[in-house]
Formats: sequence, C-alpha cells, structure tokens
Amino acid sequence: MPQGLTSKGAATRQRVIEGAAALMRRRGPDVSLDEVRAETSTSKSQLFHYFPEGRQHLLLAVAQHEADQVIADQQPYIDELTSWEAWNAWRDAVVEHYRRQGRQCPLNVLIGQLAPSAEEASAVVTGLLERWHGLLAAGVAAMQRKGLMRADVPAARAADALLSGLQGGAVTMIASGRIEPLEAALDLGLDALRG
Repeated sequence: MPQGLTSKGAATRQRVIEGAAALMRRRGPDVSLDEVRAETSTSKSQLFHYFPEGRQHLLLAVAQHEADQVIADQQPYIDELTSWEAWNAWRDAVVEHYRRQGRQCPLNVLIGQLAPSAEEASAVVTGLLERWHGLLAAGVAAMQRKGLMRADVPAARAADALLSGLQGGAVTMIASGRIEPLEAALDLGLDALRG
C-alpha cells in the first residue's frame, strides 16, 4: 500500500491505475487526464490527490502496473519452476501472454512517453528484469539440485540466456507479428539446459 494512504485510498488509487492502464492499452498512451477521469469515474481533485505530479506521475504508476502484470501473467508457474512440467507450463504462459499482447508492448509505449532521462522509468524496467531474472535463476538452481538440468551452466547465466532469448523473441514478434521466433528461443533455450 502506498505510504500515507488508507486501505480505501489505496484501493481507489489502484482502481485509477488499472482503469488508466486498460484505456491506454486500447487507445495508446496519448490519453488526457480528463479521459482517465471519465474512464475511472474519478474527480479531478481525487486524481491529483493520488497523482500530485499529474500525467507523468500517473504514467509512471501505470508503467509499474504493466511491469507487475508481466510477472503476474506467468503465475503460478514462474514461482515454482521445480519440474519440467512447470517449465513447460511457464513457457506456454509466456507465449500466450505475448500472443494476447500482440504487436504493441504497453510497457515500452508507456516508458517512451516518460522523459527519456527519467530515473524512475529506468528503475521500472530494471526492477522488472531483475525480478524476472531472479525467478528464472531460482528455478534453474532448483532443477539443478534435483539433477534435472545441466549442472555445468551457472543458474544466473542460464537465466541471462533464457531472458535474453525471450526478450529477443518478443521484440521480433512485435516487429514482424510472428510468434515463432519467441517459441523457438524458449524451446531451444530450455532444450539446451536439459540434463
């Protein structure tokens, strides 16, 4: 819960973020605060209470929401990557996430709307990648302890390769509309780790 907010205030703030995120996914990030207010049934004073710095503050909150959603869309699998069944389910969840998302990445679009030098925007992306990497590395390490993945590849390095392949496949999919490069990156990356 954001500091200084009651549980009701935090729920209202979250409702505004989720409504703004849905609106921006449909129409792009060039929506006005008046459109967000209409979408979320929020008064102007409420909007500025929760986002005192205005549109940039709201965009940053929506970007963090979208980053959190990337991990949420991989649940419950990414937290329990301790069997090949779980890894295969995770792979399918990732492919489905990007298939649903289509050619436009809401997080990239939002980050592009924030000031290019904004440390907060960079922190959102860095935080997402670090969390994602940590979850993948933990899964690889768990599999290695069970003797189910190659032990000669450090878990952090394996996570680097999987995440880089995934992101490269996602960028290719966004550019071309083809999901196959993402599927290939994940399938070949996982195959290379089989014990």
